[in-house]
Amino acid sequence: CLQLLELKNVRLRTGDQLKIKGFVLKDADRFRINLGSDEENLALHFNPRFSDTTDESVLVFNSRKAGSWGEERKESPNPLHRGRDAKIVLKLAGDVFKVELPDGHKFIFPNRENVDVISYIGIGGDFKLTSFKIC
Repeated sequence: CLQLLELKNVRLRTGDQLKIKGFVLKDADRFRINLGSDEENLALHFNPRFSDTTDESVLVFNSRKAGSWGEERKESPNPLHRGRDAKIVLKLAGDVFKVELPDGHKFIFPNRENVDVISYIGIGGDFKLTSFKIC
């Protein structure tokens, strides 16, 4: 899978927001935004899928500890669309992550490992990143 951006040694704390703008490729299968301490330890794995075998278009949320995935949580419908711009806001809000998508769609995913500082951000897949901001 194509890795678009990988940041290490960042300091994203409770209350901080990550604002990502980009374009979902016309033939997109999936892309991902990972937040954690490294690739093997992810507090939030946000994975929009556009051709999931069971659900046509779905958002997948998960976490990963020491390389082992947790239980996937799927949300549908996926408000992101192939061939369209997307603005995604991710916020570490203490015991949960808040994810805001276009048209007022909001999702909450538990901070399963009670991480209070995100030091790793990875973005990859079928997504053209145009803007990235930590607030």
